[in-house]
Amino acid sequence: MNTYIDHTLLNADATLKQIHNLCEEAIAYKFAAVCINSSYVKAAAEILKYSDVKVCTVVGFPLGASSTTAKVEEAKQAVADGASEIDMVIHQGKLKDKDHDYVQADIQSVKNAIGEHTLKVILEICNLSEDDIAVACQLAEKAGADFVKTSTGFSRHGATLEAVKLMTENTSDQVKIKASGGIRDSETAKAYIDLGVSRIGASAGIAIVEGTSFNSTY
Repeated sequence: MNTYIDHTLLNADATLKQIHNLCEEAIAYKFAAVCINSSYVKAAAEILKYSDVKVCTVVGFPLGASSTTAKVEEAKQAVADGASEIDMVIHQGKLKDKDHDYVQADIQSVKNAIGEHTLKVILEICNLSEDDIAVACQLAEKAGADFVKTSTGFSRHGATLEAVKLMTENTSDQVKIKASGGIRDSETAKAYIDLGVSRIGASAGIAIVEGTSFNSTY
């Protein structure tokens, strides 16, 4: 299960020492990646350079409503600093306005900027209808996204099994699924893996793989 985990620390008050600890834990537990804010990418890349753990960062986070230009520049800088995976937040307002051309172009612009690096598109499912989720998945695939991801973990709720099923139904085998937000134990993580997710974003990664309890507000 460890290779499914993106070991995550995106709190606004996260310190460099905490990021260092997160990276060391990811190495020790052989997690897939660390997911951190972009100001710490360069430091994390240095710590992880001799490991197989990838550096993932977030773009347009957590709202997704920043301009495409801002998202592109943020993504380009993150890659330059050593990130190999980008988790960008979709523009939910444009999606609800049915401005599908904007949404697709927004995603495609970031993908074009990062090239062969992995792009995960965060939908923020708690703000979307079932139709919105379906359309968002289809647009993300058309735009060249590598993953669609349920949630930021900073809104009303995170992943649900129902949303992941819907996401799977509206993407081909070329697009993977990342479940994130509120996954804190091994039983819940296994349920998502059984549905076919390829990654789990969690701050409770150690508790998940060890089968222990995790006490946190997120």
